[in-house]
Amino acid sequence: MLLVKLRDYIAQQRVCSLADLSQHFHSDPDALRGMLQHWLRKGLIAREQSGCQKGCVSCAPEQLETYRWLAGEIDQKIPLCNIPLDTNR
Repeated sequence: MLLVKLRDYIAQQRVCSLADLSQHFHSDPDALRGMLQHWLRKGLIAREQSGCQKGCVSCAPEQLETYRWLAGEIDQKIPLCNIPLDTNR
C-alpha cells in the first residue's frame, strides 16, 4: 500500500520535498498531495513551505513544498492509527 510506504519513507528521511517524494515513488505531485493529506490529518507529518534561497523564482513549487515527520509528537499517536512502522529496512 503506497500510503504506508509514503509514511515510512517520510519517517526515515525526517524531511523531504514533494519533488523528492514524486521522484522516489514515480508519482504525480498532485496525487501524492492527496495521500499526504491523510498523514497531515493524523498529525504524523507537517507541511512546510520554504522560500527559494536564490531569489530567481525558477524553482518548481514541488521543490519548495516540504513535509516534516513529527517524531517527538507522534510517539503517542502511532498506536492510535493501528499501522506499525516498517522497521525491517
